[in-house]
Amino acid sequence: MARTSKALWRTRIISARHRVESDLRHVEDEALARTAASLAPAGSTVCAYVPVGSEPGSTALLDALVAAGVTVLVPVTREGSALSWAEYRGESSLVAASFGLREPAGNVLPPETVGDAHTVLVPALAVDVRGVRLGRGAGFYDRTLHLASPEARIVAVVRDDELVTELPEDPHDIRMGWALTPEKGLVRLGAGNRAEQHTR
Repeated sequence: MARTSKALWRTRIISARHRVESDLRHVEDEALARTAASLAPAGSTVCAYVPVGSEPGSTALLDALVAAGVTVLVPVTREGSALSWAEYRGESSLVAASFGLREPAGNVLPPETVGDAHTVLVPALAVDVRGVRLGRGAGFYDRTLHLASPEARIVAVVRDDELVTELPEDPHDIRMGWALTPEKGLVRLGAGNRAEQHTR
C-alpha cells in the first residue's frame, strides 16, 4: 500500500478512525495522557495541539503536561502561514477558531517560538517507521517545523495501527523523529530524526 496516494491513505484512515468505539477511544486517550506526563522535564516547553474530532488524544494529555510542570503551547492558525502559538491554560481557556479547531484566547506568540520547545507533538493521520508523516494536507506543519530546534524531539501522535511500514513522501515533507501511540508509548523512528535528515 506504500504506492497508494496520500489522498487514498487519508480517506482510509479517517474512515477507520470514525469506526473506533468510544470506549476504546477513551482508553487510548488515557494511555496517551499517562505517557505525556514524562515526555519533557519540568520547566521546559512543549509545543502540542488541541485534538479535535477523531484525532487521538484529548485535553487530558495537555493537562498531564501542565501538571508535570511543563509550559504547553498550542497552535494558532492563520491560513497560508506558519503556526503561531499561545499558552494552554486549561480547557476552559479555549475558544472556537477557524478550520474547526480550538485555540487559547490569550496572547499570541510568533511562529519562531517553536524554537524554544524541548518536544513538539504533531497531529498525524499516520507515520511510517522512517518518520514520514501523513497530515491532512493543509501544510501548516511543513511551514513550521523547520523553525524548531535541531535538538527538539519531533513526535507524531497516532493510534497504534497508524504506525505503518511505508507512506508516500513528497520532497517538502519534514520527517518525524518519534511516534507516540497509546499502546507502544514513545517509539523512535529509524532515520527519521531531523539532525540526520539535515546531513543528507
